[in-house]
Amino acid sequence: MTTTEKTVGNFSIQSSSGSSIRHLVSIKDLTDDEFKALVDRAEYYKKVFKSNDTAEFQKQHLKLLGKTIALIFTKRSTRTRISTEGAAAFFGGQPMFLGKDDIQLGVNESFYDTTKVVSSMVSCIFARVNKHADIQNLAKDSSVPIINALCDRFHPLQAICDMLTIKEKLDYENNKLKMTWVGDANNVINDMAIAALKLGIDVSVATPPGIELEDEIVEEAKKLATKNNCEFVATHDSLAACKDANILVTDTFVSMGEEFAKEAKLKQFAGFQINSELCSVAAPNYKFMHCLPRHHEEVTDEVFYSENSIVFEEAENRLYAAMAAIDIFVNHKGDFFSEP
Repeated sequence: MTTTEKTVGNFSIQSSSGSSIRHLVSIKDLTDDEFKALVDRAEYYKKVFKSNDTAEFQKQHLKLLGKTIALIFTKRSTRTRISTEGAAAFFGGQPMFLGKDDIQLGVNESFYDTTKVVSSMVSCIFARVNKHADIQNLAKDSSVPIINALCDRFHPLQAICDMLTIKEKLDYENNKLKMTWVGDANNVINDMAIAALKLGIDVSVATPPGIELEDEIVEEAKKLATKNNCEFVATHDSLAACKDANILVTDTFVSMGEEFAKEAKLKQFAGFQINSELCSVAAPNYKFMHCLPRHHEEVTDEVFYSENSIVFEEAENRLYAAMAAIDIFVNHKGDFFSEP
């Protein structure tokens, strides 16, 4: 563990919380094998949870018995809150929800001070925040693992869940697959594209003209595509991107905090709704995915409620993704290859 010095106000403060703690900030921070281990761990805990084996439940419940898991959420949530609280309870931990009106995060107390205080009393912090800088500051100053439960740049728990869902439905280990994203260049695809490429899945991303993926994401995606013998394409042609796709994915066109620009964004996204026309050129066995909540401008009812849609199985898998993150980052202190 290294000691670093930072300035708070007019004072220099030594901090020693850093390098030995593994945090889950984004999928690109992980090696391919580390990410695969997270997906496999999620798959393992799904089997355990579904087994209803009382002895196994009691064994897992002891791992965090008497401990607290903090949930610092500055953005509202359904799936993230339920899954993280459920995962904490599964391991015997007490989830403590801390909404934006519950604590003084950056309001009447510095971000640094709050991070030091909260992390001294809990075993882990799930943080669902607005800015990526908030996640970085938490990770820099926390004495316990920080799990990014969403920020404006990344959504790693969703990526773990999504790859587990693809593994279950289409078996990426034994089949060559293509995943196509149609929609915005946002936090979900930033992690999802990297996650898929780490597993050898071809990725096509179709965004409207004028909307581009971050340069950092494109650069990493190209490196992974070359290394793992798969293809990465970024385009503005949604129909071409969907050709022969095994997985079609979209997300909200108007993210939380962008409601003021809704009318302009919906005009910009004309032609990017996933509908029967786009699905007609996909692979016959294609699956449709969406991280939810869904809006009609993103996908038609015909597709969303079709037999090809796996959105509700995908949503359930958020629970097992959270379990995997807690087990590896908290219970096993960042040892990805430990026994569950």
